[in-house]
Amino acid sequence: MMTIRAIFLSAALLAVSAAQTGAQGGEDTVAVPLLRANVAVTSDVVRIGDVVDNAGSVARIAIYRAPDLGATGSLPTAQVLSALRAHQVIAVETGNIQEVTVTRLARTVQTKEIELAVARALEHRGGLGDAANITLTFNRELQDLHLDASNTGPIVATSAHYEPRGGRFDVTLEIANDNGTPTKLRFAGTAIETVEAAVLTRNVERAELLKSSDIVAERRPKSEVGNDPASRDSALGMQMRRPMRAGQPLRAVDLAKPDLVQRDQAVTVIYQAAGMYLTTRGKALDGGTEGDVVSVLNPQSKRTVTGVITGRGQVTIQVATPQPVYIADTGAAPTPDQPAAPAPPITAVSSQASKQE
Repeated sequence: MMTIRAIFLSAALLAVSAAQTGAQGGEDTVAVPLLRANVAVTSDVVRIGDVVDNAGSVARIAIYRAPDLGATGSLPTAQVLSALRAHQVIAVETGNIQEVTVTRLARTVQTKEIELAVARALEHRGGLGDAANITLTFNRELQDLHLDASNTGPIVATSAHYEPRGGRFDVTLEIANDNGTPTKLRFAGTAIETVEAAVLTRNVERAELLKSSDIVAERRPKSEVGNDPASRDSALGMQMRRPMRAGQPLRAVDLAKPDLVQRDQAVTVIYQAAGMYLTTRGKALDGGTEGDVVSVLNPQSKRTVTGVITGRGQVTIQVATPQPVYIADTGAAPTPDQPAAPAPPITAVSSQASKQE
């Protein structure tokens, strides 16, 4: 009896569908129910109209619970047809479909989106710097969130609290959706400002030159490094000012340009002046890097001179060139048309006058 009743009901449904089709398009064809191979749903249930095209008046009837948000599941075709028959939906065209795949649509909020939203809510609070330099540790392990697909709005921070002493934070985020009531997300943990710094991979001594294998770039708390962290690129080839241990971050004050001249080293002394370039050998009495002023002993004359380090093992002395002194002539120069004034005459002194004196 149940089978006969189902057949009659199905025939009635087909007749109604055919009548509607004829009234709308003037065609005599009947819309045959067609099974879908791939189904996407936004609600928590799967309805007949989701899996069957041309389901008619029974399209809103729920037959399965939908997968979890963002998840995908599959059903054998025979199982789907059995569920449809329970609601008197028969003669469904399957088109050799072996199974029906159902996907629950969702908005996935990735962990990096959450971290960025929280960091932006905390930047420049309580002494923290830019969001890009804030490192977060959450009370609970952060995972991707799958929200209902109706959550289409941007992630907005509605409240943010930060305690500088302990580094604790409490941030509430909201996402607007189509239902009118925004979705609220709350996160708590600790936040610290970090900077990228060059970190030693081994113990080093004073005056050692740093090689590529001696340093790595790491993010460290700003409170540990200070305001003058040395980058890895800037530290390469530099000379240590003091001994340091492996694992310590480098600051700019820990580094110096490498010494180009060592104390008691034999150096080339260059004397430079306008039109003159002389070189000789000397003994450095001081050490230093490029631009430093050092004293050099001339081993032949035993004189000590002072110069500037201009290269490896090279000291340059600028010799001052004396400038010529010009004496102005106060007398008027004769013109070509005017002869020079005659010299004054020499007056003869008589012998008698000389005697009287």
